[in-house]
Amino acid sequence: METVEDILKTNAVYDANIARWAFYLRSYMGGAEYAGGKYLTPYIEEDAAEYDKRIDSTPCDNHCHNIIQIYNSFIWRIPPTRSLPGGNLAIESFMDDADLDGRTFNAFMREAGAWSGVYGHCVIMMDKPESTAETLQDEIDQGLRPYVSVVTPDNILDWRYERAASGRYVLTYIKYREGFSGDTVQIREWSAEEVNLYEVEGEQAKLLESVPNPIGLVPAITLYSSRSPLRGVGISDISDIADFQKAIYSELSEIEQLIRISNHPSLAKTVGTDASAGAGGVINMPDDMDGAIKPFLLQPSGASLGSVMDSIDKKVEAINRMGHLGGVRSTQASSAKSGVALQTEFQMLNTRLSEKADLLELAEEQLWKLWDIWQGTNADIEVDYPDSFDIRDYASDLEFFQMAKASGVQSRTFNQEVSKQIAALVADDEILETIEGEIDQGVVFTEPDNGSD
Repeated sequence: METVEDILKTNAVYDANIARWAFYLRSYMGGAEYAGGKYLTPYIEEDAAEYDKRIDSTPCDNHCHNIIQIYNSFIWRIPPTRSLPGGNLAIESFMDDADLDGRTFNAFMREAGAWSGVYGHCVIMMDKPESTAETLQDEIDQGLRPYVSVVTPDNILDWRYERAASGRYVLTYIKYREGFSGDTVQIREWSAEEVNLYEVEGEQAKLLESVPNPIGLVPAITLYSSRSPLRGVGISDISDIADFQKAIYSELSEIEQLIRISNHPSLAKTVGTDASAGAGGVINMPDDMDGAIKPFLLQPSGASLGSVMDSIDKKVEAINRMGHLGGVRSTQASSAKSGVALQTEFQMLNTRLSEKADLLELAEEQLWKLWDIWQGTNADIEVDYPDSFDIRDYASDLEFFQMAKASGVQSRTFNQEVSKQIAALVADDEILETIEGEIDQGVVFTEPDNGSD
């Protein structure tokens, strides 16, 4: 029986990164979670009550959540295609409810992609309920089949990679928090030989179950958002953006304080003077007060408010630039950037999204291999995620093609091609082929005669 210290022992990489992972999580969650991080810099001689009050009155402009969701919406705009075997009831059930919690497999992978974007990576575990069925058909009849779950890095306490005989590194051990219940935490431990489940409450620990590993390997797939030099750890999509968000958070607090102090000046008076700083307030001064001593108002200038707001705007521009989202998230007129600059930014975003889609595709291919191991089958399922994400400024492109058509080039082929490009911008794929055929045939469209003058 292992001790509590042994069960809760963490990897050195975990210890080095846990604070940062917690920061990424709070930055993504926003709201009360972000306020709980206490990321505002305390003022000199500011007491705890005043600091908490300032946190409560400071909003969080959540750029991290917005950027993760934008990436996900682009990637999942067109769902991946899979060559699934027909008539396999276990796979059909898995696609409809991948995690035994009602989520489809596409919804599960979309959520896993979001968490990998937040932390830089996450681990997808594939397990299967223990079965006494004698055949695969018996398992299908009982509804027993593999299911998946996401484990985020802040819950993975320890792990170990070893080089296999083939030369590739293999995950041979993982330990993670599986659940909480009050002061009780459950720790699951996987190795190639066995699977253990511990329950820790305070200084007490007990082994709930220990069973042989039925497949002889750790059924864990690491989904990266972007790979880092450190094995098993990815690079978060919001690693730098979260720092800028924290800086904006502090400046929003400064704006709130400037407005509050400017509109509500402080009254400086002697202790014996009876006065208030409210509208219509009356000041009662002692008769024997020195005439040189009189109450006065301290009202700081709000001139610095504009510079703080300009600083926030610059930081938002930097966030958009780092995320390659200036053409997507910008609230300014599109003419502020040249067409070449927007096209370059869209290409950089397209490349970033393609990299993320490739890593999702790789992780899913590995999951289907695990599926075959659990089921003892050879389904040989092929997965294809979109390789390109056509992110275009359609209004700018349409204006360009209209100008090209009006340029007066004396070429039938040129004008037909420009017409096809315009049709591709505004028409659905279902009727685009028909429209292009009419353009090639030189069909002239005329308005129907409705009998009016």
